[in-house]
Amino acid sequence: MQIKKDTLEENMIFVGTIYDSFEALEETLGKLKLERPLFLTYLAKMAFAEEVFKRAEAVPDNFCKIPLPQPDSKIERGIYN
Repeated sequence: MQIKKDTLEENMIFVGTIYDSFEALEETLGKLKLERPLFLTYLAKMAFAEEVFKRAEAVPDNFCKIPLPQPDSKIERGIYN
C-alpha cells in the first residue's frame, strides 16, 4: 500500500506542475492578446482538470492528503472578456 501511496503522491506533484504550466501559458497568451490560442489552452486545461478530478474521486479520502490544484476564476478577473 505504501508503494501505491508514494506513486499517487508523485503523480499529484506532476499534476500540479502541469496545471501550473497551463496557468502560465494562459497568462502569457492573454498578455499577447492571442485570443484563439488562449481559448484553446483554457479548454485543454479544463479537460485536464476534469480528468484529474474524475480519477481523484475514485481514490479513498484517507489515502492521500495532497490537495488538488484549485482553479481560479479568470473569467471574474476579466482575462476572458
